[in-house]
Amino acid sequence: MIRRMSARTGMLLVVSGPSGSGKTTLCRRLADSGDVRYSISCTTRPPRPGELDGRDYHFLGRADFETRLAAGDFLEHAEVHGNLYGSLKSEVLSHLDAGVDMVMDIDVQGAAQIRNCADPLIRLSFVDLFVMPPGEEELRARLSGRNTDSAEVIALRMTNALDEMSHWHEYSYLLLSSTREEDYARFLALVTAERMRASRIQG
Repeated sequence: MIRRMSARTGMLLVVSGPSGSGKTTLCRRLADSGDVRYSISCTTRPPRPGELDGRDYHFLGRADFETRLAAGDFLEHAEVHGNLYGSLKSEVLSHLDAGVDMVMDIDVQGAAQIRNCADPLIRLSFVDLFVMPPGEEELRARLSGRNTDSAEVIALRMTNALDEMSHWHEYSYLLLSSTREEDYARFLALVTAERMRASRIQG
């Protein structure tokens, strides 16, 4: 159950990392605990097996996405692997104002847009973390182990992953991935510490 935290503003935890780094697993697990709200992104890519509209993504046609983009509905947006992704303002701002913590799983382009956002609530709430895979070979193994993408798609994801990994120094926090349990323990430690940041306390 997500509780309204009237004593402070919400935290916006922006998590980035290449495909296969484990960032989505961390964000989903934290959200499933009921402690934070997961910001569901929009995308123009087709759903993967098992994905549901409104739970994993808001799946939009490209024309619909571009219409919403022109209307200024997105907090951030980017094109990744030939598909459009974006976070709706309506998914984020009202919750932060109500004291609800939000977690976002977005790429480095989107994170940079939010990092540079002039909105005072976003600036007060913003925390960013980069999840770094333990090594190139482990990352390749994780991507290949999904069994949902072709060899060509995996090769493209590896190329993009290496580019994304070069942006780690732009983030306030870096998590070098290990086991799932160790990663989640350190992830929770970050969340706990940031909730005690004095600048978030109202009054």
